Amino acid sequence: MYIRVLICALLCTLLAPLARAAEPVLAVIVHPATDTGDVDGGALALIYKRRRLLWNDGSRIQPVNLPADHPLRRRFSRAVLHRTPEGMDDYWNEQYFQGVLPPYVLASETAVLRFVADTAGAVGYVAHCAVDGGVRVLMLVDHGGQILPPDALRPVCP
Repeated sequence: MYIRVLICALLCTLLAPLARAAEPVLAVIVHPATDTGDVDGGALALIYKRRRLLWNDGSRIQPVNLPADHPLRRRFSRAVLHRTPEGMDDYWNEQYFQGVLPPYVLASETAVLRFVADTAGAVGYVAHCAVDGGVRVLMLVDHGGQILPPDALRPVCP
């Protein structure tokens, strides 16, 4: 019995990096014409908490999310907001009484890509391999939740 537990623990330790490597790199995307200026992880958190409302060019920031149970939303929320989507409920309940609504939720990565490509000031996130020419990559979120510049990685796409 003890040996089985030991073998299981060893296998989990050895296979964990492989499971993490299978997760896609996230690309935070913006409308190509938007002058975002310098945006880091802290500024992105302010955008998604609706505390930063305008880009450098004066256009209104329009952040969009994937559904709360979507794996990419969960990773994005942990990396950028340092909370799960459910962990933001109290924040949004408080903001609601001040007239601040959370970002729109779109059903799929395809919907996020279309919305961002068609909407000035829009910002969203998708798997890096899903990015097309209609959007600009603002930053990346790697497998470990690190926020990186858009040219830091060359993710391998299937």
